[in-house]
Amino acid sequence: MNLAGPFHLAWQYVARHRVQSLLLAGALGVVLALPMAVRLLVQTAEHQLRARAESTPLVAGPRGSETDLMLDALHFRKGAREALHYSACDSVRDSGLAEAIPLHLHFRAQGAPIVGTELEYFDFRHLRVADGRMITRLGDCVIGAALAREKGLHAGGSIYSSPEQVFDIAGVYPLKMRVTGVLAASGTADDEAVFVDVKTAWLIQGLGHGHDDLVKPENAGAVLSKDKGQVVANASVHLFNEVTDANFASFHFHGDPADFPIHAMIVLPHDGKAEAILTGRYQGSKEVQIIRPKDVLEGLLGTLFRIEGVVVAALVLVAGAAGAVSALVFGLSFRMRQREFATLAEVGVGRGSLLLAKVFEVIFVGVGALGIAFGLILLLRLLADAVIINGLR
Repeated sequence: MNLAGPFHLAWQYVARHRVQSLLLAGALGVVLALPMAVRLLVQTAEHQLRARAESTPLVAGPRGSETDLMLDALHFRKGAREALHYSACDSVRDSGLAEAIPLHLHFRAQGAPIVGTELEYFDFRHLRVADGRMITRLGDCVIGAALAREKGLHAGGSIYSSPEQVFDIAGVYPLKMRVTGVLAASGTADDEAVFVDVKTAWLIQGLGHGHDDLVKPENAGAVLSKDKGQVVANASVHLFNEVTDANFASFHFHGDPADFPIHAMIVLPHDGKAEAILTGRYQGSKEVQIIRPKDVLEGLLGTLFRIEGVVVAALVLVAGAAGAVSALVFGLSFRMRQREFATLAEVGVGRGSLLLAKVFEVIFVGVGALGIAFGLILLLRLLADAVIINGLR
């Protein structure tokens, strides 16, 4: 039997009714892609979570949900968590069992997390500056590669911290931070973050500030009283919202830094024995908990896989229903075209050729659906890391 005739008839029909054919192929393609998309996202999430958790020995933070603490510390998620005092970090260091890297995670800048930490964090995560230089003073920041690309930022530029409440007149002013460098891409949550010294995070929180020199005669009108070196100023004193070389010396903090907040800390024990002693020491603490991210992750992944199984099973049923609906659509289409097929039979087209033409129509739409599904999965594969990183924030 000559296949060219039925093939030509089917192609001409699909081409003439291209919108209808594309809609049907698109609907089928999306339905076919959904189970694969869910599986791909779960695999990507597992890879992201596992790599980050396995590279972090211990995390300490306030008592509460271990999963929340892990996500906060490893993926910079802004949660409604209580804070620790910085002295908790000093306590771990003073134990002689481990090093501790503080993390202040409360603020955002243009939607990106501001991570207040110390220089040891960059060594621990093997992060290097690809453009510019590292933080050198208060008010400086380095940003992740993905954030720099998305916002068009570069070394020498600036970025503002976001106010917590837009209409809070008495709140802390947004801080203009100098971007000193852009980090090399790492494929982790670090690519989407703004990193500052922990003291800069405290500055954003309003625990410190810089203002006009009240000793100068031109600022005498802002002084309410002087007592034993303590100067009390009125509301007219000018507070700086940017740290510069000219005003750097005017910035100071009120209170004991040991009492200032951090939201988590990465704990690096010197060896296995030190890790066991340290986790046992904090087991009974009512304020501080120490977790092994790898252990917490296993429980989270178990739940994730169970949910994935249910979702995929549901999507397979949906795909089956979509296939049945598509068969119904084709059946109704062929029934409505009986006069067309009768005319083709009258001009000499055999029943076998008509049947083949119908099969080719189904194949064309099916191949289109597979192509759309493949394209969607390929696109998702390219975007999966960014989707998961943003989803974890």
